[in-house]
Amino acid sequence: MRALREIFAQTLSTLWAHKLRSFLTMFGIAWGVGSLLLLVGLGEGFRSGNQKQFAQMGENVMFIWSGRAPAMNGSFTGLRHYYLTYRDYLDIGREAPSVRMAAPVISRSDVRAVSDYFNSSGQLLGVPADFDQIRYLPIADGRWLNDRDDAEKRAVVVLGDEARRTLFPSRPAVGNTILFNGVRFQVIGTVKRIGHGDNNTLNLRIFVPYRTMRNYFPPLNVGDVQDAISFINYQPKTRDLHETARAEVHKIIGRNHGFDYLNQDSFDEWDTIRTVDQIGKIFDAMNMFLGSVGLVTLALGAIGIINIMLVAVADRTREIGLRKALGATNRGIMFQFFLEGAMLTLLSGAIGIGGAAALMAALGTLPQPPGFDTPKLVPMTAALALGSLSFAGIVAGLYPARKAAALQPVEALRRE
Repeated sequence: MRALREIFAQTLSTLWAHKLRSFLTMFGIAWGVGSLLLLVGLGEGFRSGNQKQFAQMGENVMFIWSGRAPAMNGSFTGLRHYYLTYRDYLDIGREAPSVRMAAPVISRSDVRAVSDYFNSSGQLLGVPADFDQIRYLPIADGRWLNDRDDAEKRAVVVLGDEARRTLFPSRPAVGNTILFNGVRFQVIGTVKRIGHGDNNTLNLRIFVPYRTMRNYFPPLNVGDVQDAISFINYQPKTRDLHETARAEVHKIIGRNHGFDYLNQDSFDEWDTIRTVDQIGKIFDAMNMFLGSVGLVTLALGAIGIINIMLVAVADRTREIGLRKALGATNRGIMFQFFLEGAMLTLLSGAIGIGGAAALMAALGTLPQPPGFDTPKLVPMTAALALGSLSFAGIVAGLYPARKAAALQPVEALRRE
């Protein structure tokens, strides 16, 4: 035990005696480790932020809007507009076994909302009562729309957070009334703020029952289509069935509107599941690239430590010879140089990990832009860095240590 303490003391004194050389070696490794963890942490922040943005739209939400189809099957020159209808929504509910739920939506952005305090021109949506089971709409105050509101075409409204702030600044909204183009509606609920930052698009939305919307504010510019809707939101029964559900919806709409459903250009849609998967693949590739760069950086650091330790062996040749002449064993000499390399490597890694964690914690105190979450230290990456450093420390210390232990005392003492 005493011999071990002496070896540790000698190692520390040697590193301290060559402060600049030790610092430059440690700085290179700490910089590589810290950069690796910081870049991966920032990448995970982007991944987490995007996942949260999609989660605040709803779970596994899919959109389909009206579109343009060939005027005649097989034609590629003439296109005609077609408009989604309430019948499309009903047929999807009856004939698409992979669809868990669907909801028709009528959307207008030209309806002016006027309260006793202010006015607004946010997006007005007519939705069924179960719309909140597809989209993420947490209630802050009051209640959400129900089936009786829709069946009886009640003039009731639920406000998004920004619409509430605009129409009722610093005042309670629930129980008050709003005029929509001269029609009086009663506020029955408000929605919690969705998202963060200055992106207020979702929070400016105002919701009324679907049949009420059709009665007062039907869709515009849809020709003579009587039951036109703006778009349909739907969900697959499971995430893995989203492509099957999408194909079933295409088939129904193609049949109802007289065009080949295999013509993908005829559909205007957004599959958030596919988008999330594509973004995830991009981040996975980015993490692999950054991890590879980090491992190369660590390998270069290990080579630097080997070089430094070889220089140390050359500088201390006479010291090694004297210690061996006084009875030091090959094992003791080898262990000391191995310990120097391992300490340089692991201490540098710890400093790099600590610095990256501190910087990410500082970044977490700043306002985060939309689509970005607070960067966090990724445990798997930190474990990989520590494992790589341990291996690098062994390799960096072992070869110079073996070379030092192999020196003969007489030959070592002869060297200048």
